[in-house]
Amino acid sequence: MSRRFLFVLGSSRSAGNTELLARRAAEQLPTDVEQQWISLAEHPLPDFVDLRHDSDHTRPREGNAALLLDATLAATDIVIASPLYWYSVSGHTKRYLDYWSGWLRTPHVDFKATMAGRTLWGVTALADAEPVVADPLIGTLNNSAAYLKMRFGGVLLGNGSKPGDVLNDTAALARAKTFFASEAPLARFPGA
Repeated sequence: MSRRFLFVLGSSRSAGNTELLARRAAEQLPTDVEQQWISLAEHPLPDFVDLRHDSDHTRPREGNAALLLDATLAATDIVIASPLYWYSVSGHTKRYLDYWSGWLRTPHVDFKATMAGRTLWGVTALADAEPVVADPLIGTLNNSAAYLKMRFGGVLLGNGSKPGDVLNDTAALARAKTFFASEAPLARFPGA
């Protein structure tokens, strides 16, 4: 399967610092790598309803849930581009990840087996000089990948608060040039 990147934009703001950094990293991908960009603010998901223990699971056939499920299943690489909101992923992003729980039980999707071996990446902009404040966001993505037996390419961190600030973070822009170049290891839970 040739590589196909899905960039899931979790910001409530268009062209924010996280998106700018993700686009800089994406510019480095080979031209034959397909890219799909979906803004969760422009394609909002309704509140997630946990039907884990109910039997009424159906595959979404239309709307944003269908768009995101199909795009997720088609991707070899999923890039969660979420700003750091209160030390974790944005509300839009969390809702998208919550939908993964439902897709695990959707008939004829086999979400867990399909995602196994694929790669999850993260991109975030934070307004703090200490990158350790992004650890909860990194943990959310790493553990999600580990549960699904995906590879985890890590999180590209950039610094910026006001729109465009991340373009002044020369270290982040340098990391963006090679972020997608390495083979991502299989994700593991901490301590495993």
